Amino acid sequence: MTQGEGLLPGQRLRARGAGSNRAGRFEPHGREAVDDGWDLDEEERLVRTEVRLEEPRSALTYNRSPDLPFDRSVNPYRGCEHGCIYCFARPTHAFLNLSPGLDFETRLIARPGIGAVLAGELAARRYKVATIALGTNTDPYQPIEAEYRVMREVLEVLAAHRHPVGIVTKGTLIERDLDLLAPMAADGLVRVGISVTTLDPDLSRRMEPRAPLPARRLGTIRRLSQAGIPVRVMMAPVVPGLTDPEIDPILEAAKEAGAVAANWIMLRLPGEVAPLFKEWLEARLPAPRAAKVLARVRETHGGKDYDPAWGRRMRGEGLWSNLIGRRFEIAVKRLGLDAELPPMRTDLFRLPPKPGDQLSLF
Repeated sequence: MTQGEGLLPGQRLRARGAGSNRAGRFEPHGREAVDDGWDLDEEERLVRTEVRLEEPRSALTYNRSPDLPFDRSVNPYRGCEHGCIYCFARPTHAFLNLSPGLDFETRLIARPGIGAVLAGELAARRYKVATIALGTNTDPYQPIEAEYRVMREVLEVLAAHRHPVGIVTKGTLIERDLDLLAPMAADGLVRVGISVTTLDPDLSRRMEPRAPLPARRLGTIRRLSQAGIPVRVMMAPVVPGLTDPEIDPILEAAKEAGAVAANWIMLRLPGEVAPLFKEWLEARLPAPRAAKVLARVRETHGGKDYDPAWGRRMRGEGLWSNLIGRRFEIAVKRLGLDAELPPMRTDLFRLPPKPGDQLSLF
């Protein structure tokens, strides 16, 4: 890979998705890294992960998007060390005056204390119960969760309140929380979506450099399923011309591991993601194949890199979108992954007693 924008001469990348660190769209100036002449050891040239702490003032984020199945979410982290090159959340780092490129996967923000903030919001008189989504922006089980345990904090609050939650992740660290998730699942309070984009470990390592390999994610589906937790396999995203031939094998492997449902989302390249993804294609795939993938992507979005219109952004449109959708539909029906799951329960919600509260006799 050639020297990326925003990197010093000789700076090294190890297991990173983005190859550059160009400024976000809100920045008035671009970035140019200049070598200051210090002759650093090779290991000191390695771009490393940095974590900052944020004191959260709010926990719940609400949305009114008509094509999303949830209206509220919690984000324990900003940025994601998994480094998936296709991640549609990369542009959110631009709001922090950080680059959606390497900064997104190396300059992370953890939000410890968010559990207590969430508990306060759930206790508000105006609060009305509905499923809270976790992992819809950045992965709550990315590697730094092992140290910071912010996701664990959130889950403990939701379990204590008997509140329904939907989780999306690639992270196998979710297995750590089976002690909370299994009892919640028994009460109809949790569902998990595990993202599997490819079964090819080499492609996965190039495209999702710090995410668990596909076989390990299938193992997580198996462990969660055996614990009684309903698991949906998510082909999110499907990259036309690259991963769409794997629809049947992925669904078959997930079904064998215990998944009970499946869905898919077309590759989305909003804002700064499009140039980062093109850069990745050119660096990681042979030129003819890279051109083919990019052409297919544009065919599914009306000739553009991305169409953000409601109803089209998740599926795309046109011939290739229809073919992918139809192939997926046939496969899930054949495998029995198209069953309608019962709604999660909201009637069990409660405010846990605080120290000093009088306990009920019944």
